[in-house]
Amino acid sequence: MKSNLVQPGQFEPVDHWYAKALNATIHPMISFFLHLHQERIIKRYCHLHPMVKPDVLRAWLNHKPKHFIWAGADLMHVTNERGKRQMVVIENNSCPSGQKSMPLLDDNQEQGGYKTLMERTIKPLMKSKRTIKGALAVIYDKNPMEALGYARAMADVFKEPVHFVSFYKDDPNPPVHIKEGIVYIKGEDGEWHKIRAAFRYLTQSPWNRLPVQSRTLIFNPIVACLAGGRNKMLASKAYDIFNSQLEGSGLEILTPETIWDVSREQVPIWVRSLGGQAVVKNPYSNAGQGVFTIVNEQELEDFMNMDFYYERFIVQSLIGNYNWSSTSSKGRLYHIGTVPSSKGNTYVADIRMMVSYTPDGIRPMSIYARRAAKPLADHIEGGTNSWEMLGTNLSVKEGDNKWGSDTNRLMLMDRRDFNKLGVGLDDLVDAYIQTVLSMVAIDKMASTLFNTKNKFRRRLFQSLDDDKALVDEILIQ
Repeated sequence: MKSNLVQPGQFEPVDHWYAKALNATIHPMISFFLHLHQERIIKRYCHLHPMVKPDVLRAWLNHKPKHFIWAGADLMHVTNERGKRQMVVIENNSCPSGQKSMPLLDDNQEQGGYKTLMERTIKPLMKSKRTIKGALAVIYDKNPMEALGYARAMADVFKEPVHFVSFYKDDPNPPVHIKEGIVYIKGEDGEWHKIRAAFRYLTQSPWNRLPVQSRTLIFNPIVACLAGGRNKMLASKAYDIFNSQLEGSGLEILTPETIWDVSREQVPIWVRSLGGQAVVKNPYSNAGQGVFTIVNEQELEDFMNMDFYYERFIVQSLIGNYNWSSTSSKGRLYHIGTVPSSKGNTYVADIRMMVSYTPDGIRPMSIYARRAAKPLADHIEGGTNSWEMLGTNLSVKEGDNKWGSDTNRLMLMDRRDFNKLGVGLDDLVDAYIQTVLSMVAIDKMASTLFNTKNKFRRRLFQSLDDDKALVDEILIQ
């Protein structure tokens, strides 16, 4: 069924958490971190980073986004040859998963982060904005476990029915259409319903189905994707622009070294400039798709033999083992990885930090981690599949519009898994601040894509991301 109507009172926890997370007990350090008041975080961070100006950090933690209101950053815990540990931003997502992997912060709040996001972020923002008359909806193309959880939580928080609708980009008879900037949904009753606000979980090129601007409120709006939440090209530029603004404050968004606007023919040149190890990314994909780790000539040749729809790529320095990481202008970064297992194996792991804007500033909401399939090797040999050692995403594409998940590699923030990550409270604070800064950078980029009359600046966007295949997809009402 493409569309069904969710009624208040239908939330069932068993439908919206992975089995291993459903009865997990949250780790005390994670609970402590999520309850930390903003001022304590600022005090601690500035104590450890004395060059950071507290007032500047406070201002950005309280930044009110115009477009990017909830986000989930993927971060790697890395170090260098001098032992300087850092949390490095790999990407920030405008439709992040996470609730289904997060143990309850409070056992008495059985809707967990689903309800938290609706109560502290979506509801206050809707009250502050003028809305048209109409119904509520959750629109998705992936992750129905979480999308339905949001729909059911929304129905409970707003005390009204919510349309729950799948909307795939190749649907010949889609249940969603846009007229005069208003989203209409074909309900389970067969009638078209005007929508005043929609919670969006469209992850696959969402700009080809929903417009950049609409009279229907959309959370997050499509421009948050184009400005960096689903566009790694513009995200990298947003980070650099914002870092120049942060200069002198002691704050900086930390990322791998990134080369923009690379054509496929140029990829080998940039890979070799980074010492023969690099990461090549299709800037507009997600869920681990379109990311290629290259550590030898065979993997580079395999990449060059592929066919691609989009015309531009980004190339990043590769973070691997110390003996085989990219050498970049920032030096050589390598993975700290998990605490060695009983067999002596260390695995690459990333951390997903989800945050949202609230009346008390941008606050952390849920956290989980993922590890790679194979342990990190000290040395690489010919025929090595580097993705198995470096790729952490759990999503598995099983066909058109069908996804599975390798939950064996999911690491929960519970009493058992968290200790294996080898991270402490200060690492969590670092991850949170990096997530907020990257979120603010993308939000500021989104704002620059509109002129003083609040019209989308298509020519400016094209000058920043001159990929004809992408530009032609963007839906503008």
